Formats: sequence, C-alpha cells, structure tokens
Amino acid sequence: MGQEWTIQQRERREMTRILLTRHGHVEGIRPERFRGRAELPLTAQGMAEAEALAARIARHWKPAKVYTSALQRCVLTGGAIAGAVGVATEALAGLMDIDYGAWQMRTHEEIEKEAPEAYRLWRTAPQRVRFPGGESLQDVVARTADVLRLVLARHAGDTVVLVGHDSVNRAILMQLLDMPLTAYARLVQDPCTLNEIEVSSGGDVRIQRINDTSHLG
Repeated sequence: MGQEWTIQQRERREMTRILLTRHGHVEGIRPERFRGRAELPLTAQGMAEAEALAARIARHWKPAKVYTSALQRCVLTGGAIAGAVGVATEALAGLMDIDYGAWQMRTHEEIEKEAPEAYRLWRTAPQRVRFPGGESLQDVVARTADVLRLVLARHAGDTVVLVGHDSVNRAILMQLLDMPLTAYARLVQDPCTLNEIEVSSGGDVRIQRINDTSHLG
C-alpha cells in the first residue's frame, strides 16, 4: 500500500500540463479560406486576443516555455504569452499549419464548386484526403505526435504552452483524447482559445478544458 501510494504521488508530481492554444484572429477566417502555410499578420483584434490570453495564463500558471509554429501569427501570439510570463519561445516545425497545397488561400466556397467530391470527402471523411501538392491529415498527426513526445520528454512535471493552428490543435487533441481521424470536424478551435491537458509520467491523460475562450469576453 505504501509503495503504491508513493508511485501515485511521484506520477502526480510529474504531471505535465499542456496549455494548447491557437493564434489570434487573422484575415481569411470569414469568409473561410484554406489559409495553411500563408503568412498572415495578426489583425488588431488578433493582437488584443493574444494579450487577453497572455494575461490569463500569467494569472493562473507559470509555464516553463512557449513553443510555437514558425508562422508569424503564432510567433506573435506566443511572444505575447512569453512576455507576460517571462520565459523563452521556440518554433517547432511540427506545429506548422497543414499544407493545403493548391487549395491554399482559396475559399471553401470556391473549392466546393471546383472540386465537389474532394471537398465533400474533406468534410465527411478527412482521413481519405491528401491535398493536391500538399499534406494529408495523417502527415499532420505524425508530426504533432513528435511534438508531444518532445514536450513530454523535456518538460516532465512542467507547464508548457503550445501555440498552433486550427488543424494542428485538432490533430493533437485527437491523439490525447484517443479519438479517430473521423472526429476531426467535431473539435472546434477558436482563435486564442485555451485547451488545458494534463499528462502523467505513466501516460494517463486528464482533459481540464477544451476551446475555452472566456478570457476573450
């Protein structure tokens, strides 16, 4: 009994908290476009969202590090958080947005008219789609799995912030929730949302919050 309690206490101490968020508002969200790897600056609204998110994180947590996608909308959002909590940032290739290839920056309406069957598959069976000249959802899951491995290896027992994209965050959440790729469309990720996930050294996962935007009023 004593040994079992000690093991439980050790795992509790080594619980890694992942604060998973998305960048702030950018152009191309309404009307919706396949933004992907396009470099889009944060709008004034996006900067205000990043600052509100940073203030919330600074009030409640002490992250050890902030990891971001290399795209500027994530770098700026992560920079606001890092500045508020006084830690370093690092860009990870695995957090880059999905590569939509030839669909990049096209509107959903345009693609639905131009390639109705491919668009239907993306909406209903995303695991069967590879974007022309771009990635598949399986590619995104593989590289985000590498991000999770790296973070959990480097930061056992720490709190870490990950600043990603809509598609990237969904891929990470599907893995942590043990959900199939068909669940992709069910996981809404608003700009500067907050997901809080705890992962124990033994592999247990606790989801504390998903798509929480209460800090944005």
